[in-house]
Amino acid sequence: MAGGLQEVRDRISSVQNTMQITSAMKMVSAAKLRRAQDAITQMRPYAVKLQGMLANVSASLEKGEGQYSEVREVKRVLVVAITSNRGLCGAFNNNVVKLATKIATECKEGGRSFDVLPLGKKALDAVKRMEWSVAEGFGDAPTSLFDNLNFDHASEVANKVMEQFAAGAYDRVVLCYNQFKNAAVQLPTEEPFLPMLPSDDGSGADASVDYIFEPNKEEIVERMLPNALRVQLYKALLDSHAAEHGARMTAMHQATDNGGELLRDLRITYNKARQASITTEILEIVAGSEALEG
Repeated sequence: MAGGLQEVRDRISSVQNTMQITSAMKMVSAAKLRRAQDAITQMRPYAVKLQGMLANVSASLEKGEGQYSEVREVKRVLVVAITSNRGLCGAFNNNVVKLATKIATECKEGGRSFDVLPLGKKALDAVKRMEWSVAEGFGDAPTSLFDNLNFDHASEVANKVMEQFAAGAYDRVVLCYNQFKNAAVQLPTEEPFLPMLPSDDGSGADASVDYIFEPNKEEIVERMLPNALRVQLYKALLDSHAAEHGARMTAMHQATDNGGELLRDLRITYNKARQASITTEILEIVAGSEALEG
């Protein structure tokens, strides 16, 4: 029985240590979430406004005009999968992998080839595990981008993607990431990146605005499109970054609560085993005493 008590004590100590770790990780993620949430909250209105303006301006151009809005037969697809560098954030990374897998299956069924650009160590691990083809020419961006996430580094990745699309290496580019809604909700999102086409949902705030262009509409659009694409990728990265910390904070909160429940069960088990041990010792003493008297 003594061995059983020691085993339960060891389990109680292990659960307490784990709870300290998960609680600390929850607080760290909560602090990081505040900064990441502020970043995406400030960025999103600008990105939405810029895309709305381009949707309005591009709608009046001929379909497929411009090197970044050229529509061609889709033979090769680039999937940009955005995950985190670390785990312990619930289904956050797995949701992106599921989206990428769905696109990969559609490409195979349609007779199209595809490459994956993993942005985040977990995406890179998944690509290796699935034995997918990795996009070339992006250096260490898949593992280092989130070490120092800013617009300049995001722009470098966006520029390379645009160069490869304009050169005809890919006919379609899709972003897969988790969109941040709140600390407890992250929305897996599949978002078209290239070619950049006018919005057809009619929801743009600038849909009815008539702009005056100087020097001309085509030149302005050609200059605005690359910047809008850089902003779009940066917004997706900020969304994913905030969603990661929200997912990890929620996961660590649940882990701490589960640890508390397990700790209560273990203490009950320990008390029962201790009471049984004491009862057994008392019975042995009484039996021994009766034997001596006899």
